[in-house]
Amino acid sequence: MQAKSKLKKWGNSYGVVVPKEIVEKEGLREGEIVEISVRKAVEIERLFGRYPFKDLQSQKDAMRKDWR
Repeated sequence: MQAKSKLKKWGNSYGVVVPKEIVEKEGLREGEIVEISVRKAVEIERLFGRYPFKDLQSQKDAMRKDWR
C-alpha cells in the first residue's frame, strides 16, 4: 500500500504517522516491525512554469497531416 505522511521531528529523530486505514488493512499492531520505502513527494505546483507547455491541439493536427 502507498500513503503520504508528513515527516515530524521527535526528539533527535524524525518519524511518520501511519494512517489508520493502512494499519487496519495490514493488521498491524503496536511494536511490530514494518518495512517502509521512502522518497520525497513531488508537489505538482512546484513544477508549474519549469517545463514548456506546447499546444496539444497543434501537436495533434501536425500528426494528422502525416496520416494523409
